[in-house]
Amino acid sequence: MPPEGALLESRLMRDSVMGRVDMLDKVKILAMLPDGIHVRTEDLAGYFEVSTAVIRQLTARHRAELTENGMRVLRGSDLRRFHSDMVSLWSGGQGEGYPQAATQLTLYPRRSVLNIAMLLRDSDIARCVRTYLLDAEEGWREGYASLDRRVTRIEVCLAGVGTALQELGPVLNRMSLRLDNLDRRLDATNQVVAAISNRLCDMSDDISRLDARVDDVVRQLKDLRRGRKRR
Repeated sequence: MPPEGALLESRLMRDSVMGRVDMLDKVKILAMLPDGIHVRTEDLAGYFEVSTAVIRQLTARHRAELTENGMRVLRGSDLRRFHSDMVSLWSGGQGEGYPQAATQLTLYPRRSVLNIAMLLRDSDIARCVRTYLLDAEEGWREGYASLDRRVTRIEVCLAGVGTALQELGPVLNRMSLRLDNLDRRLDATNQVVAAISNRLCDMSDDISRLDARVDDVVRQLKDLRRGRKRR
């Protein structure tokens, strides 16, 4: 497992686990604003059990990175619109006791909260989050290694199948040749049967003509007999 300092010092390492926002609630429940998406600086300080000044200093030092992970500062009309939306959600729509910022409000979604957990040095909560992240990363690596071993075993099995197929190749070729020979013999047999059928048809015609001639002869004989009787 990589050391905890890797998350503190390496932006690349932080980016690799930025999607694991579920680790926040494994350590401590994060109190969200009524929209269920954002937290304020004060809520963030309460979660990490540090002062708001510490959060503001950290935000100032890493503003670009935190902004890329969703942190934003509302002012003017954007701030008024956001407060209006939050008041409608606060305390069942009554809006009583909702804390409204005077001139600006910094909002942090879970992704930027996780980002701060990987940057905040002097917080036991942040250290616990980093530990969970590294443990999860190690578990993922072990799972990947296990999957890799299973894939390797499958590849070995497939290699054995490939060898068996190579050995079956000559046998299949011989069978193919025999089937080709059978096809040719069957074609020759069909030709003989067709010829015999044609001969039988010809014989049938000959027999029909012979029957006609026999009928003619029989009629002629009958005519001769009748002629003799008249005499």
